Amino acid sequence: MERYGKIQEKRKREIVLLRGSGCVYKKCAFCDYYHDSCKNESENFALNSKVLEKVDGEYGDLEIINSGSVFELDKKTLDLIKQVAKSKGIKTLHFEAHYLYKDRIPALNKEFCDFDLKMKLGLETFDYELRENVLKKGIREKNPRVIAERFDEANFLFGIKGQSVETMKRDIELGLEYFERICINIMCANSSEITPDKAVIDAFVNEIYPLYKEDGRVDILLNNTDFGVGD
Repeated sequence: MERYGKIQEKRKREIVLLRGSGCVYKKCAFCDYYHDSCKNESENFALNSKVLEKVDGEYGDLEIINSGSVFELDKKTLDLIKQVAKSKGIKTLHFEAHYLYKDRIPALNKEFCDFDLKMKLGLETFDYELRENVLKKGIREKNPRVIAERFDEANFLFGIKGQSVETMKRDIELGLEYFERICINIMCANSSEITPDKAVIDAFVNEIYPLYKEDGRVDILLNNTDFGVGD
């Protein structure tokens, strides 16, 4: 498992894959990411400390991800993130959180008030029926403006049955309207019940990817390890 990397295209930043207590939601039909977790806070902190030692602050921008939400990282890890960021001159921090944690984000902003904090939401799609009845994301809100109210960035999942060029384009357009940045993840085979749809992926690569591959506000991961972390 690679847990440290540097993203050197578009918005340059360092990225770390830390380990927390595990996703409290665990109902997303497409995800088996939550296996990267541990209930022992001391063991998590020991692992996370080794990963954070690699941060050098080259870009002044650090993205922190884990198999779930930032709120599932232990307090010592959160304190160490602040310490490392300050010592390395990092100004911008990115965290991820499930929508169920939205009401805890203001307090997190206060805790990290010394930094420009960017919160990323795993939204996957604005298509409510697909998102809730197929992907089972647990985001019952339908209004894009309300969904984005406490989040700065969003992840989208493309390449599954039920999507089309038109629906993917709509997701991108709405994503760029309501969020500062978006990240498009192409579905990769895993142990979940959702499988990649080759026809949808080919349509994305041929008709949509060329339109956004140079867009500085759009990250595109054709493979889930394109950021240099994971396995």
